[in-house]
Amino acid sequence: MVYTILDSRIQARIDEKLAKLNPQRPLSTSAVAKLREQFAIEMTYNSNAIEGNSLTLKETAWVIKDGLTIKGKPLKDHLEARDHYDALDYLYELVEKNSQQTISEVLIRNLHKLVVRETEADQAGSYRQTNVMITGSDHLPPDSSEVSFEMSDLISWAGENIQKLHPVEFAAILHHKLVYIHPFVDGNGRTARLVMNLVLLNRGYPLVVILKNDRQKYYRVLADADKGKLAPLIRFVAQAIERSLNIYLKTLSPEVDAGKKYQPLSSLVNLTPYSKKYLNLLARFGKIEAHKEKRIWVATQEAIERYVKGRQRQRKLST
Repeated sequence: MVYTILDSRIQARIDEKLAKLNPQRPLSTSAVAKLREQFAIEMTYNSNAIEGNSLTLKETAWVIKDGLTIKGKPLKDHLEARDHYDALDYLYELVEKNSQQTISEVLIRNLHKLVVRETEADQAGSYRQTNVMITGSDHLPPDSSEVSFEMSDLISWAGENIQKLHPVEFAAILHHKLVYIHPFVDGNGRTARLVMNLVLLNRGYPLVVILKNDRQKYYRVLADADKGKLAPLIRFVAQAIERSLNIYLKTLSPEVDAGKKYQPLSSLVNLTPYSKKYLNLLARFGKIEAHKEKRIWVATQEAIERYVKGRQRQRKLST
């Protein structure tokens, strides 16, 4: 089955931004190194925090960069930060060695082994031998006796669809299929987000971060996907990808973003006939070019004006 679920407007924006980034390759070594470290620390913090790690972003950076021990924080949280950062290093090594890295069970198990190397050493890289329940979810993962068969089917699906689907769709669906199987006792979410990023990095996208502030929405779109509704998850992942592209373009190609000042939607509401609440709704559904900075949706005046003009054209055509 070939999926064509990604909203065409979001896809066009993402494709356009990647097209602006690609001609600049190879990118400046110093600039990329700085961005890579920034994104690696941000992803380590957010990916672990989604699973309950108590370190703040700043504390995560201290643990990774300076080897500090944070008073009052569990040792396990420190170890998770270091393990995840090492797993990201491995991810980048794979991309640099082979831009068409095959998705395989060995690859997935190796990533899991790194993610839980210090905290679940006896389970690292091994499929679960027990049944599990996911706290706060209605989804019951497959019986442990079925995990190997399910993973084999997953790899077959990946091989059949990796060239058929848009990378954003493929990465999002692969991520869901992996967490749906829940092949490991612990570390499934972190491993799935790494696998998703491997797919995207291989296709030239920057590292994509699922933000802790979006945790509830993240769980909600995964639950929708459990019921066969994939569009919300694909849109959610696409918006995270667009956010990373925006940051890369703003940093590496300031001339491309010249005149594009990102502002809170509340500052742009006067440019439209809409309320702030409606603008937020448009942002959440990808109808306008916007992304989150911390908890706040931001966009540019150009993006808002483009949407308003587009709506006006539609009205004229329909009359």
